[in-house]
Parts: sequence; structure tokens; C-alpha cells
Amino acid sequence: MTRIVTFGEIMGRLTPPGFQRIRQSLPGDLQVSFAGAEANVAASLALLGADAMFVTALPENDLADACVAALQSCSVALHLVRTDFGRLGLYFVETGANQRPSRVLYDRDHSAISMTDREAYDWPRIFHSADWFHVTGITPAISPLAAEAALDAVRAAKSAGLAVSCDLNFRGKLWRWERGTPPRDLARRVMSEILEAVDVLIANEEDCEDVLGIRAEQTDVDAGRIAIDRYPDVARHVVRQFPNIGLVATTLRESITASHNNWGAMLYEASSDNALFAPQHEGEYRPYEIRNIVDRVGAGDAFAAGLIFALTCDDYDTMDGCLKFAVAASCLAHSIEGDFNHCGRAEIDALAGGSVSGRVVR
Repeated sequence: MTRIVTFGEIMGRLTPPGFQRIRQSLPGDLQVSFAGAEANVAASLALLGADAMFVTALPENDLADACVAALQSCSVALHLVRTDFGRLGLYFVETGANQRPSRVLYDRDHSAISMTDREAYDWPRIFHSADWFHVTGITPAISPLAAEAALDAVRAAKSAGLAVSCDLNFRGKLWRWERGTPPRDLARRVMSEILEAVDVLIANEEDCEDVLGIRAEQTDVDAGRIAIDRYPDVARHVVRQFPNIGLVATTLRESITASHNNWGAMLYEASSDNALFAPQHEGEYRPYEIRNIVDRVGAGDAFAAGLIFALTCDDYDTMDGCLKFAVAASCLAHSIEGDFNHCGRAEIDALAGGSVSGRVVR
């Protein structure tokens, strides 16, 4: 079985019940779970039956122990750097509805991973017997030390012969650790180094513009308008800039409201100059219409996990099949509370195969 390693920060996720706002629910109750982009990918992979390992730094305290237990309950293998400094980062999610968008509030300054030196990670040992490494643009955004560790990781993975995937995941609120440098400029400089060691690039409909300055023409993400036919050219520009990248996957979200999104994706294969889209109906791209979103946070990570799983699983022997599986997995993730995608292969395969009615399974 392919061993897939991910590296990044995991945090406590605090969410008001239902669709309440933070100021409504406090003082009062918040729902607590654990999440972080790379941890979400590892957990979703493990829940699909993959051999997934998550690498991170956590402090020695009860909160971190609970976080470890949550990952282990999903069968994620762990390589931990335990510290006597720093903290478990937190983030707060208000679930949006209709015309009110979801909101994320970060509280992750001075987290353990942001303060851990690059030398703390023994990458040759970590990558022993591994086949695939996944990282995102979120971890290098939190601190210069985390950025150095992420760069070391992708270079060590390539040296060890692993396939490397990266989700750009631009977060403008986080790229602020170099005073005087705008977030997009800092992200472009750091991520350009990381992308030189990447084989599979994953992005959403606006990441390439935010990080690499490559824009899909006739697209207005804020207005929910996406020119689908422009994204193959975006991928071609990416590959011209980084010829080591063989696959470019882009999720395509049309946000009609916070509760109603259209969802699909493109997969571009550089060697054939071919772009595939999913889902399709009668040979034409037709996105999933998700009209009652339960929780959209983590859906992009579910897509990344689904794509990596399919690319490393013999049961999905075409690029088209891999893309269909990834899009179906991430579509179903919109129906799950929390960041981990608690959906099984049979459910995902059924949706990818056209079972979209949601009828009761008895």
C-alpha cells in the first residue's frame, strides 16, 4: 500500500452551534473539533483506507493529547515533534447561510509549529518507506520557521524519490510574518521555491491569481461567475513557469449564496496538454448543485485527499476516473460537519457513478 505523508499545523476548531454567530453564543457553548489543511487530508485519506501519516509539532499538554487522540481515531499514523514551548493554535468558524458568508477567525500566533526549528524534523527517517508527500501553502504562511521547514520537506521528498503534491491554499490573513511585504508578494516568493519540487499542483479557482499572478479571464469569483473554459490556459501558464509540474487540478466553486454552490473541478495533464472536467452529463461539464450546505470548510482538502487516493489506487486507472472520484468526495464533504471527510469509498463511488438523488440506503 502506498504510504502518503502530510506535514502541517493542526488546530482546535471552535464553532458556534447551528448558524449562530460567535457573539450570540458567547458566553455559552462552542463545538470543539480538530482541523488543519494537511491534517484534514491525512484523516480523509486514512478514512478511505489509505496508509496516511501526519507530521507536525505539538506542545506537551492535555489539549494536544486530545488532538492526537482525534487523529488516531481516524487511523492516521503520526510523527510528532513534542515541544515545551508554544501552544495549540485555534480557529473559529461561523457557518454562513444564504447571503451571509461563513467567516473564519484565526488565533494561532505562537503555536508550537510556528516556533519549531527546521532541524527538528528528521525527513530522511520520516520518508523511509513513503511514496507520496503532500503540503499546502498554509503552513509556510504562519511563520518563517514553518516556511523553512516546508521547503526542507519538499526538497527532501524529491531527493527521496517521492511524488510531491501541493495545494496552494492562499490565506491572505496569514502571510504577514515579513513586515513591509504584502501577503501576495511574500506568498509568491516562498511558494515559487516550494513549487520547484512539486509534481501535482492543486488550487482553487483564485489561488493561481493570488499566488502566481495567473488570472482566468472573464472570471469574477466574488460575484460567483467562473469562465470554466479559461482554466486550461491557467494550467498551461503554471506548467510553463514550473515545467516539473505534471498535473494541475483546480476546484471550481460557483458561490450563488453561502448555502448554494455549484461544485466541480478540472484536471490538466501537462504531458498530453489535455484538460478534463468533472462532473459531466451527456459529455458536457455540469457541476454538482449543492443547495443546502452543511459545512463547506475542508471541502478543498477532501478534494485533495480524494485525488491523491485515486492517483495512488489501482482501482482508478484513468485520469478521468481519478478526477470524478475527487470531485464526488469533496461534494459529499459539504454535507459533513467538521473538516474531516467522514465518507466511505462506496458512497463516493456511487455519487461519481451518477447516484445523485440522496435516497435513503436501506
